[in-house]
Amino acid sequence: MKLRTILLSGLAGSLTAGLLFCTGINAASVPPGSDGKAGIADPARWPVVSAPRLADAATEAKITAMLSRMSVEEKVGQMIQADLPSIRPSDLRDYPLGSVLAGGDSAPFNAPDRSGVGPWVETARALRAVALEQRPGHEPIPLIFGIDAVHGNSNVVGATLFPHNIGLGAANDPDLIRRIGAATAVETAAAGIDWAFAPTLAVPQDDRWGRTYEGYSEDPDLVRRYAGAMVEGLQGAFSAGGNDSAVQKGRVAASAKHFLGDGGTRNGIDQGDTAVGEDTLIRIHAAGYKPAIEAGAMTVMVSFSSWQGVKMHGNGTLLTGVLKDRWGFDGFVISDWNGHAQVPGCTEDDCVAAIMAGIDMLMVPYDWKALFKTMVAQVKEGTIPMARLDDAVRRILRVKFRLGLFETARPLEGQAALLGSEDHRALAREAAAKSLVLLKNQGNILPLKGNVRVLVAGSGADDIGRQSGGWSLSWQGTGNKNSDFPNAQSIFAGLKQTLTAQGGEAILSVDGSAKDKVDAAIVVFGETPYAEGQGDIPTLEYQPGDKADLALLKNLRARGIPVVSVFLSGRPLWVNPEINASDAFVAAFLPGSEGGAVADILIGDKDGKPRRDFQGRLSFSWPDNAAQAVLNQGQPGYAPLFPLGYGLDYAGRSKPVAALARPLSELSGVSPASANTDTWFVRGRNPAPWAFALRQGAVQVPVGNDGSTVTVGEALSLRPVDAGGLQGAGRALSWTGKGDAALAVTGGPLLDLDRLSLGNALLIDYRVDRAPEGIVRVAMGRGAALDLTPTLRLAPAGQWRSVKLRLSCFKQAGADLKKVDTPFTLATGAPAGLSIATVRIVSDVSDAICPAAIP
Repeated sequence: MKLRTILLSGLAGSLTAGLLFCTGINAASVPPGSDGKAGIADPARWPVVSAPRLADAATEAKITAMLSRMSVEEKVGQMIQADLPSIRPSDLRDYPLGSVLAGGDSAPFNAPDRSGVGPWVETARALRAVALEQRPGHEPIPLIFGIDAVHGNSNVVGATLFPHNIGLGAANDPDLIRRIGAATAVETAAAGIDWAFAPTLAVPQDDRWGRTYEGYSEDPDLVRRYAGAMVEGLQGAFSAGGNDSAVQKGRVAASAKHFLGDGGTRNGIDQGDTAVGEDTLIRIHAAGYKPAIEAGAMTVMVSFSSWQGVKMHGNGTLLTGVLKDRWGFDGFVISDWNGHAQVPGCTEDDCVAAIMAGIDMLMVPYDWKALFKTMVAQVKEGTIPMARLDDAVRRILRVKFRLGLFETARPLEGQAALLGSEDHRALAREAAAKSLVLLKNQGNILPLKGNVRVLVAGSGADDIGRQSGGWSLSWQGTGNKNSDFPNAQSIFAGLKQTLTAQGGEAILSVDGSAKDKVDAAIVVFGETPYAEGQGDIPTLEYQPGDKADLALLKNLRARGIPVVSVFLSGRPLWVNPEINASDAFVAAFLPGSEGGAVADILIGDKDGKPRRDFQGRLSFSWPDNAAQAVLNQGQPGYAPLFPLGYGLDYAGRSKPVAALARPLSELSGVSPASANTDTWFVRGRNPAPWAFALRQGAVQVPVGNDGSTVTVGEALSLRPVDAGGLQGAGRALSWTGKGDAALAVTGGPLLDLDRLSLGNALLIDYRVDRAPEGIVRVAMGRGAALDLTPTLRLAPAGQWRSVKLRLSCFKQAGADLKKVDTPFTLATGAPAGLSIATVRIVSDVSDAICPAAIP
């Protein structure tokens, strides 16, 4: 590691701090444009920002007096934020923390289902009461309660869920963004929460990134126009002399995130390295921060990512040199979830470097007690200067005063009727309608007449969670039922309501098998929900190795039914085959809780005249092949299928691209090996590049996709069986007990599944044909296995069932998930009969299990 010492000024107005960085970068690897200084910004090169002052002189005097009364322990506590599952109100007497958060999978006290406003308000009040207790040696200071209200107050049951940012970008309407921010603030404040971790101001440049949908656009100009509008919506228009940003007026603190460059990482890898020159960092990735700060953003959240090899959580030249000194930002800087621990030399409970770089509050969800004790000792021994401590606490108190947290009145708190109110639902419906982008309308099939019979098919047709995406009641957005969204409407329900009102009919048949005579089919399909790194993908091919949705579209077309596709996704994807198989194709992105917006545009009146026109235009360029992950207007070689700003409408204001005059190319441009990394057996075949093999000792017998019977020695045989009503869709395995033998998935590249281990599971669709007489092992990679025997022995013989095994369990058992050459092995040495129909990774871990490890 190479140590760099950087002297920065400006802490608390005059403090000079020596900062150490472990960059690990050699001069030869420094990218062009960085002037040979890897990860070190030159603040003088950055634009000037007119940052407003968050507090007046009188408030600053109050803060100064308060600081004089606070102990070191109370000051340190203000700098720490804990997650709800790890804290109870009584803890605050010994650990006077300044903040709590409800992480993506966190629930209020005594309410694991996150239902309604009541438990959230009770939780906030219980914490607040202890923090404000009058007791000897304690300075009463309210906590600030934060949550990821990234598309509405989306962790609370009953809240309005707006379209994710990628869809809002397609709407190209800053005033809409401002109104959504205001509605989100009201619903957040009503739940007793003071702080929304939004807006995301990333400018995604590689669509493989799992957080692409959190960005408004690949275009920095659009992000720039939206940034201030969302901050104003959440916090209110900034007023130097008033307190329009107070929770008493239905406002919450905003958090501009993630500072800086999270959308520019190499290969779209979440938490990766943005290896661009400083001018590019300023022009593209910092575009939204100037207007956000000028609008009065009270907090800024730091990115997990690095810039030129230096972790942002330790980059004082940006956090202090640019953000605080050059720009004059006087709110506070918060870390992301344990992000400080990624700084070289740091751990979750010890990171002086992050504090000295400029982070004022550390988000430490679980290990906060240890961090508290460490920081108290470091302040007392002088490792953390008192001036830096006071600067951080002053910034935090400044925001708390600005928000009105020291005032007891909270008129909106507890008003359940504000969540999912009629006005907010109407706003969400407007936003969803404006976000839809029409990519193809062959023969002007759309809009459909209001009195026709429509078959509604596809896995997303009647699934509110699916249309809402990640960060919806849970971190990954999985494991939800329609009943979990009481103030919402699925796309099918909206179509049914609209068609029925005009004498038409909507017939739901997810798999499209209904034989009713219909005039058209609307097929709703797309990505399953995901969040953060769990959504990173190797290529932009949709359903690599498993073209189930394409098969559905082709089946309907073969039956002579006109097909309208509604594609749900968090990014542009290569869907040329699906577009070819559709008469009309709509990019719906992730429209949120108001599925009726789809019907507003797709269904016309009885004469087929539009009731509402398409307004959405692509805020991200759409790829012509699956290898075009980096596809941004203005870059060399820019050749999209649909360019930035493209979108058709009924009024004829825009024209189809020339490529639609003929069938689109169905050559993906990527190899199967690079495209399919998570689907190993489905519907009777191993998608390329994977294959089954039977193993016994050193003997390995390959299994083809031709459905033949294969054996290895006398221990194990495999033959095709029917599954799910499909001929030959499964494989029956019969172990005789004459030696240990295994079914394995082989033939693909070495996989790094470690980053998927937190929020994904191995799905196995299986049928017990003969109860196992010994231990059945399932493994991922080498050197570790889980005991599947108890699950198999409880399963009724002859019935198809599913089991999900958390990837983290394999890791805990000792598997090296960073280097997986055999992603699935099923083995036993005892007599057993088991049929397999599906082996793949899924993101829904709501009902996943963690079997015991086998030594």
